[in-house]
Amino acid sequence: MVRSVQLTIRTFLMMTAAVAYGSLVHADDAMTAGTVSQVDPAYHLGAEDVVLVSVWKDEQLTREVVVRPDGMFSFPLVGDIQADSRTVEDIRSELVKRLTKYIPNPSVSVAVTKIMSYKVYVVGRVNKPGEYLIGHYTDVLQALSLAGGLTPFAAENDIKVMRRVRGEQHAIPFRYGDLRKGRDLDQNIILQRGDVVMVP
Repeated sequence: MVRSVQLTIRTFLMMTAAVAYGSLVHADDAMTAGTVSQVDPAYHLGAEDVVLVSVWKDEQLTREVVVRPDGMFSFPLVGDIQADSRTVEDIRSELVKRLTKYIPNPSVSVAVTKIMSYKVYVVGRVNKPGEYLIGHYTDVLQALSLAGGLTPFAAENDIKVMRRVRGEQHAIPFRYGDLRKGRDLDQNIILQRGDVVMVP
């Protein structure tokens, strides 16, 4: 039983490496690979994401905007809109509310055209450490696969995911060796924007 689980994990890692390479992108290629055709409606925007705002029958109010480092973007007539940590529907509703002062019953659509903010970092004893731009939810194994896997001298049961929560750093343990043996599969958590995977 354990042998079959180990084989399953190894197969998963090999498949993940191929899938992750196509779906996760090193930051050097961010400008082209961050383009998306469809985004989860629950996706929360972040700095550097690119959004297309369209107002029906008004070409001057149809434009792409970039979320600034302060989490906002500027739009004609309404000024600055808070975008960081909000969904496109939240932003659309606020735009409709603000534009109503100038346009009767405005028809507004908002769409994410480039995801540029969802970055994670893999550092330490991996073959390709660095910053990675990811276009969808990604777990620790996928990030390690993208980074080329562990080097022979990596402490595979002492890996940590560093996560900043409300300004405080938290270290989440990840025991790769245990996972490879089919134990504690729940530790393969989904990474959040800005997470750092540290491999000593």
